[in-house]
Amino acid sequence: MDILPNQSSTQFLTHDESAQVDAALLSSPEKFLTRLTISSLRILHHIAQEYNVSIEDLTTKQIITWFENDAKIRREKGIEEAFLKW
Repeated sequence: MDILPNQSSTQFLTHDESAQVDAALLSSPEKFLTRLTISSLRILHHIAQEYNVSIEDLTTKQIITWFENDAKIRREKGIEEAFLKW
């Protein structure tokens, strides 16, 4: 996955991005949603790349299938083999 150059798949927000969100004039719920949106965009980029489509062309089914496949990899092969490391 090419989230950002030299960024691991488990890091969904860089320290700089996190600091920018912290400094933003947003309420706590808005900051949470901002972090979630940035992280989600990274995952969507990865999923789109795997399906060789643009993010806009991803379907709900493709996203669900991708998450199911990643969960299966985590269960069967271990957390280090999966994209999401939780």
